[in-house]
Amino acid sequence: MLDYETLKLVWWGLIVLLMLGFALTGGWDLGVATLLPWMGRTDDERRVVINTIGPTWEGNQTWLITFGAALFAAWPLVYAAAFSVLYVALVFTLFALFLRPVGFDYRSKLPDPRWRGAWDWGLFVGGVFPALVFGVAIGNLFLGLPFRYDETLRVSYHGGFLGLFSGFTVLTGVLAVAMLALHGAAFLYLRSDAHVAERARRATVVAGLVTAGLFAMLGVWMQSLSGFGIGRIGDVNGVVTPLQKEVVRGVGLWLANYRALPQLWLIPAAGVLLPLLACLAAWLRWRWAALAATGGSVVAIIVTAGIALFPFVLPSSIDPVSSLTAWDAVSSHKTLTIMLAVVAIFVPLIAIYTSWVYRVMRGTVTIEQIQRETHTSY
Repeated sequence: MLDYETLKLVWWGLIVLLMLGFALTGGWDLGVATLLPWMGRTDDERRVVINTIGPTWEGNQTWLITFGAALFAAWPLVYAAAFSVLYVALVFTLFALFLRPVGFDYRSKLPDPRWRGAWDWGLFVGGVFPALVFGVAIGNLFLGLPFRYDETLRVSYHGGFLGLFSGFTVLTGVLAVAMLALHGAAFLYLRSDAHVAERARRATVVAGLVTAGLFAMLGVWMQSLSGFGIGRIGDVNGVVTPLQKEVVRGVGLWLANYRALPQLWLIPAAGVLLPLLACLAAWLRWRWAALAATGGSVVAIIVTAGIALFPFVLPSSIDPVSSLTAWDAVSSHKTLTIMLAVVAIFVPLIAIYTSWVYRVMRGTVTIEQIQRETHTSY
């Protein structure tokens, strides 16, 4: 049986892995929906765009649901605090996500162009808004969120919805939109042909340049932010509550892990280079290479943020001691052990059936196919 400290580290890695699973698969769904108004200029072209993701998007949500369940079981304090602090933003995100299944199912029920046009913009909102909120939320982690625990570990929130938006967090939100638009454009370029594929190719080039530029800009900006560090926390192999530790703040502390292990700088470097590589691959019309590069970009950018924050998971701006870390926000040793056994069985199953579905649904979506299968296509 693994000791408690190792389990805490393993679960930090698993949470990041589940987040990556959703960002890689659900990410191109959100990206394609974000690009929908510009990728299809006729109704048939927009149906091609929708049908590249329509048959598989529901399965991709499994990663998001599993991520939420794992967060609840492994990091209950993070789950409770995050939903208290980000409640309004998450409710708006939930309603934006509602537009996706409704839009997919109802858009083609009526031939009226105004009906279909309205649902196209609904799918656009359902793609861009969640990406923006996820990015703004991650940006707020670097600034700290206004929450604190009292002596009985009851959490209280002292901010408002508009307080989540600042120059830095808006830029992280825009980066998330650009990153997923890049990933979606490369996926659409792979799955479509003719005019839609050509527009997706150009979108990959543009989004790649924007993503690389924004990520580099945020990296420079982050050096001037006041970061968090652990002063004292006690035995992390035992039970530690959030209020038992000492937290220090200082400019540049978010880069402490990179200074301690310089080889880690390869990851943020990949976060800049891979979007540019995706641009080059799209320019050369290498479809699979472009998609592989955008997938690598998503991984590099998210892992860069995770390493910078580690061991912090949810920093507090008004009471740094209340910040939650991978050491003190976790469930019991027994719960983590049982959950690890469950994850060891079901995560590979999710990966296997997701791969199988994509193998079954592989191939290029064309206008001729949409017109031939008009009653079964979205």
